This record gives sequence, C-alpha cells and structure tokens, in this order.
Amino acid sequence: MNVPTPIEPKPSRSRSTELGLMIIAWIIVTAFYILMSLATKGALPARLDFFLAVLIAVSLAMHFAIRRYAPFASQVLLPIATLLNGVGYVEIARWNATRAGYQALWFVISGAIVVLTLKFIKSVRDLDRYRFVTLTVAMILMVLPLTPHFGENINGARLWVAIGPLSFQPIEIAKILLVFFFASYFAANRELLSTPTQRLGRILIVPPKILVPILVAWGVALLILAGENDIGFAMLLFVLFFALLWVTTGLKSYLFLGLAMLGGGGYVADKLFHQVHQRVSLMLDPWNYNFIHGSSQIALGQFSLAAGGVFGTGLGLGQSGNIPEISSDMIFAALGEELGFIGVILIVSLFAAFVGEGFRIAQRSHSDYVRLTATGLTATLGLQAFFIMAGVLRIVPFTGITLPFMAYGGSSLFANYLIVALLLRISHENSEERRGGDIVAITFD
Repeated sequence: MNVPTPIEPKPSRSRSTELGLMIIAWIIVTAFYILMSLATKGALPARLDFFLAVLIAVSLAMHFAIRRYAPFASQVLLPIATLLNGVGYVEIARWNATRAGYQALWFVISGAIVVLTLKFIKSVRDLDRYRFVTLTVAMILMVLPLTPHFGENINGARLWVAIGPLSFQPIEIAKILLVFFFASYFAANRELLSTPTQRLGRILIVPPKILVPILVAWGVALLILAGENDIGFAMLLFVLFFALLWVTTGLKSYLFLGLAMLGGGGYVADKLFHQVHQRVSLMLDPWNYNFIHGSSQIALGQFSLAAGGVFGTGLGLGQSGNIPEISSDMIFAALGEELGFIGVILIVSLFAAFVGEGFRIAQRSHSDYVRLTATGLTATLGLQAFFIMAGVLRIVPFTGITLPFMAYGGSSLFANYLIVALLLRISHENSEERRGGDIVAITFD
C-alpha cells in the first residue's frame, strides 16, 4: 500500500549572511574610528587593538548565541544594530572619551543580555501569562525616579535613579514591560475591542467596561511621566498605545480618536506646563531663544546641520563641540555635520530597515499576542528614533530622548539590545512554527 509521507523542510542553520554583514559593519566602524582619530589627533587611535577586540568579541558572542539558541532568526537585525552602535560610539569618542569608555562597558553588558535572553526565554508567548505582573513592575519602575533620596533631576526631568555610583533610567525597561501588557490585553480582548455592541444615542460604541482598565493603566502611566517632566516618553507611550489599538482592531476610528486627543492634549499641555510650552516655542522659533537666553541646542544643531552640507565636513572635522549634550541628546546633529546629508540618509535608512524587518517578523507571527508584542517592540524603537531625529530637524518638539544605539546612555543601549534579542526570539519561533506546518514534498513508498 502506498502511504504518502510528508517531508518537512530542513532550512540551513548557517548564518553566513549575518556574519558577512557583521564583518562589513566592523570594517566601516573601524575605518570611521581611524579617520576620526587621524583628523583630531593626527595619529592612529592609541588603543585600536583593544577597540577592535571588544567590538569583534562582543559581536561574535551575540552571533554565536544566535547560532546556538535561535538559528532560524532574522539575519539582519544584529548587523544593523552593531553598525548604528559602532558609528554612534565613534562620535561619542570624538567628543567625550570618558563617556565613550562607559558606552563601551554598556556594550559589553548589552551583549550579555542578548545572550542571556536567547538562552532563558524559550518562547515569548509564555510571557502572556504574566500580564499584570509586567504592568505592576512597569509602574514600580516608572515611580522609582520620584522616590526621595533615589530619584535624580537632570535638566528639568526626573528620570534617573541613583544607587551609589550607578545611575540608570528605569523607564527604559518599563516601556518594554508596558508593551508586553498592552499586547496581552489587546490580544485577549481583540474581538470585543473590534465590535461596537453598546448603543450611545444613534451610534454603536465599544462597551466601556472593556476600555476602562486599559485606559486607566495608560492614563496612570502618562500622569507619572507628567510628574517627572518627561515629554519624550509621554509622547512615545501615547502614540504606541493608539498604534497597537489600531493594529489590533483595524478600526480607523481609534486612529482618529488618538490624533484628536494628541492635538487637544498637546494644546492643553502647552498652556499648563512650562516645559511643554518652552519646547514648542523652541521648535517654532529657536533663533529668538538664541538671542534672549543664549545659544539653544536646537539653534546650534541647525547651524551644525547646515555646515555639514551634502557630503559633511568629515569625521573629526566638525565644529559642534559647543552644543550642550552633543554626545547624547544632539548626537544626530553632530553626525549630520560630519557625515552630511548623505550620512543622515544612511542613518535614517538603517533605522527604516530595522523597523521594516521588525514589522515583517510581526506579520509572520502565528498568535495575536506575539504579533502585537513584535509590533510594539519595533514601534517603540522606531518611534523613539523618529521623535529625536524629527526634534533635531524641528519637525516635532525636541524631546531629548536618546537616539537608539547611537546616543550615549547605558540604560537605553541595554533596552535596545533587549528589544533586538526579543525580536530575534520571535523570528526564530516563527520559522520553527512554519517548519512544523509546511509540507514541501510527498513521496509514495
């Protein structure tokens, strides 16, 4: 008797594409580092061998961890992150050697979190069980900067927690935990959120009892951020919430509601909160601030971008050193001056490629929770990059949040690589599930 026998696909575990892209990233970053040093010091970097050893060793550790624990994951996420991180490090080292040392240390720690995440988180879907645990921990982390004796106020925002010599931003981890909570709640209530069943006059609306819990959690988070004078992450959380709600339901009404609330809330915040009003005023007219109060970051950033022109002044030849927080808040302006319009386009393209790959991973997911988690993680990183780059270019009010992978900030770098690890895990799960369900050939014995 002839019995059909399914033959399952056996995709190669080779990650040669990823390794090849990593090598290209190492070459570009090393070349940039050498050019920067020659321009500023007239000599090769003093510890070039150590720089290369750390860059390659940490990158290879992450690469081999992916080979071992997630061999079928996307092969472009890690090279993109490595290249952005490396170029950012070169610019940080160009302006502040001390910060560059700390950034290198956080790169090592971030590499370790990628390895540990891939090793111990076997399935992102399992995190769905801890919906309210993630919400509780996220809220605790967000409140920590308001705690006396621990919270630190820097440049008007109370976002930092100091424990001895260690200082970090709990919001960087809290935003990831909030993505898990939003994804879990929206996935569990997708049908109810998508189907208006309760009548309000002549129109049907979604039952309020479904929206109230998630709106309360979201509102409390925004209130905490308002208390910390954190405009950047408040905007990020606001847009992320409505983006996930729209992706979950497909209802344009949520999108329009979010836009209306953003416009109305922005107007009220501009009238009630001095920091918001100041940021909006700087976006509209940074030159007036420049003459009255001294040079503003935005005005100086505009001069730097203009000086860069199309092709840039060249690495190490920029004159942006007078911009406050040049290695963190305004690193995009410094890069724009030294790499020019071409360099800016390449940086934006790298972020676009990362976001596109993240959304592709989300689209290939087999469960609502995993799909929304991948979408939320990708959107978090993409929106953060957009807000800070658009702020420097005066498209939106300047927020001061860090440019992912590139700007100085250990907490941010740690969180960004954690997002990379989680997306890699989801990508591997997608490939595993697809392998289990596909039949590529049938033979008869």
